[in-house]
Amino acid sequence: MSASVRSFAQEAVAAVPVPPVATTAVPAAVPALMAPSAEYGVPRGGWDLQLPVTDIAVEAHNMINWVLNPVMAGVTVFVLGLLAWTMFRYRAAANPVPSTNSHNTTIEVIWTVVPALILVVIAFPSFRLLANQYDPPKADLTIKAIGHQWYWEYEYPDQGGFTFDSVMLTNEEAAARGTPKLLDVDNRVVVPVGATVKILTTAADVIHSFAMPAFYVKMDAVPGRINETWFKTDRPGVYFGQCSELCGTKHAYMPIAIEVLPKAQFDAWVAAKQKENGIEPKAAAAAPAEAAAPAAVAAAAAPVADAAAAAPAVQ
Repeated sequence: MSASVRSFAQEAVAAVPVPPVATTAVPAAVPALMAPSAEYGVPRGGWDLQLPVTDIAVEAHNMINWVLNPVMAGVTVFVLGLLAWTMFRYRAAANPVPSTNSHNTTIEVIWTVVPALILVVIAFPSFRLLANQYDPPKADLTIKAIGHQWYWEYEYPDQGGFTFDSVMLTNEEAAARGTPKLLDVDNRVVVPVGATVKILTTAADVIHSFAMPAFYVKMDAVPGRINETWFKTDRPGVYFGQCSELCGTKHAYMPIAIEVLPKAQFDAWVAAKQKENGIEPKAAAAAPAEAAAPAAVAAAAAPVADAAAAAPAVQ
């Protein structure tokens, strides 16, 4: 085809009017954003930990305040006092002729046995806390959290598998919303109050870490593998966390925001999200049922097979 013919054909195509395409606006599924509390789920600017809102967080909070901190304070005060007494008692002015002793069996036994006993005292609550943390109850909701440089992607597999990205708000957007800067995001994670939530976390590029201080949750998101953690809180509200792994230049701009809503509001949000993503609620609910069907068929067939095996053979 010559250049002139090709040019004429292109002009003819460009001159054809394009009919307008009618589109249907689908409202974005955004809940009525809850305002953050001044006490819960946000840094309070003090020396203490964030107030706990899960049973695991309460247990950890009590262990820190009533076991670890008193032990550390006691050891610190004792060593400081012993050092001050030694400096004063055995100073050169009071001991012109220094002692030549190099061993004391009693003291050596004491400074070996006492630290071991301190570790035993710390070990019992530590093991109990670890056992409770890594032995979760049956999950009511599963969420997959995928770390990217530098934002989070979330998936709700139990509700049809819809996904969304969660990106930090600018300072201006956070101020307009009335939330802390560097902590709030455009799309928050939404969970129902009182539900056991299982978090499956991984990463698409480098190692990230899913951390929520008020829940006592912190789990690395590693590319190529899935790690699991969980939480359950009975207190509605919005809670803020951050990626706590050094994941690159914008590590400080990768927050996590979780909004805990009453069950009815959570169900409404899920329905809106499913509509937004073209997911039929019935199809989403049927997926777990289809997965359980083979097991139910096998269980129903087992008594029949046993009866057939027990029946006498007919000659």
